[in-house]
Amino acid sequence: MRTLLITSLILTCFLSLAPVAGSAQQALDEYIEIGLKNNLVLQQKNISLEKAMLSLKIANGMFSPSLTLLGNFLSGTGGRSISFPVGDLLNPVYSTLNQITGTDNFPQIENVNQNFFPKDFYDVRARASMPILNTDLIYNRKIRENQTLLQEYEVIIYKRELIRNIKAAYFNYLGAREGVSIYQSALTRAQEGKRVNESLLANGKGLPAYVLRSQSEIENIKAQLVDAERQVENAKLYINFLLNRDADEEIITAYSAEENLLNASLLIQEPATVQKREELMQIQTLKGLNENLLSMNKLYWSPKISGFVDLGAQAENLSYTSNANYNLIGVQLEMPLFAGLTNRHKISQSRLEIKNTELSASQINQQLNLSTQFSKNSLISAFQNYHSAQKQLEAAQSYQRLIDKGYKEGINTFIEAVDARNQLTSAQLLVTLNQYRVLIAEANLERETAAYTFK
Repeated sequence: MRTLLITSLILTCFLSLAPVAGSAQQALDEYIEIGLKNNLVLQQKNISLEKAMLSLKIANGMFSPSLTLLGNFLSGTGGRSISFPVGDLLNPVYSTLNQITGTDNFPQIENVNQNFFPKDFYDVRARASMPILNTDLIYNRKIRENQTLLQEYEVIIYKRELIRNIKAAYFNYLGAREGVSIYQSALTRAQEGKRVNESLLANGKGLPAYVLRSQSEIENIKAQLVDAERQVENAKLYINFLLNRDADEEIITAYSAEENLLNASLLIQEPATVQKREELMQIQTLKGLNENLLSMNKLYWSPKISGFVDLGAQAENLSYTSNANYNLIGVQLEMPLFAGLTNRHKISQSRLEIKNTELSASQINQQLNLSTQFSKNSLISAFQNYHSAQKQLEAAQSYQRLIDKGYKEGINTFIEAVDARNQLTSAQLLVTLNQYRVLIAEANLERETAAYTFK
């Protein structure tokens, strides 16, 4: 820990001398913004969030009055009928009246035979309806609110994962590029070593085997250089994939790893907590959803009352008069009495869901705490390894300079010169590797603690 504090102090002094402290972060921030905007999976999750919000609006709309236009037309013949002996009842009376009055003012009428089927009957009405009491609608809205929150957390969780992946991919790309530069420098040193051996051989002071060994060293470094270049290309492809860009898009490398190592040293000193994790909020929201579902199932006996108003017209033979107009006001009541104990089973099922959610919350909290502590330990280890690699590089540089000078003066052997060059190359690669391992470990801990602040 003392070493970490000393390194943090050195980095702080270094940053205080830097002219532009925030410029190195600009390229990475731009890629994060591009990724949050263009990533295909994130776009799909945003669509799911929009659908959840629309479902919530639909649930709110169910409390509002609805207006519907209804109409039907009926016309039939035959079937059942009813007879009205109007003629048999009234004709004797009419005949008597005609005799008394000496007139024909009361004509004879026929008996009536009325079919049940209407003839050219229409009914057109506008119905306005509105729920008056419906507990299902109340809890349905609460459940939709919970589902919308769950989807919001799902989007944020994926955003954090995407940011971590973008950072890790970017750091891997930068590390691979520096690896190429290191191998290119090693190739230059090896070629210089071959030139020295050829010069010594020409002057009668060297051996042909040394020239052949130098050529073998050059070919080996070339193979490693080709492999490093392929790693750069693969890292570039992965970054552009995350950003949903063309595979051949160039990557901006204006990033100073040294300037950003201070954040890692400061992060080590801070306590790692998971209280900001959206996964915990998500599981609590899920518990609230199940509790609302339980409350809704408990009120299965609650009556559902709604009212309606009809304004319309109806008549036969497709005719319309003022007498065809009508209005109708009604109230509907629905109350379940027995459904084979299914409601009780639903209540028991909801209680089990709540218990299962509580167990999941405890398990997730333990898992998050464990993964956070692992991430912090990985960051501490990476930072210590980086500090150790720096010391190894300083020693390798000094050793290589002394051996190279001694070899040219005939003091050291060729094998020692080759070994010194290899040690320098390995030490440079180790510093680069551990430097970006620190930044990747920092990104992982930032993800585990949900420390990244969205703009």
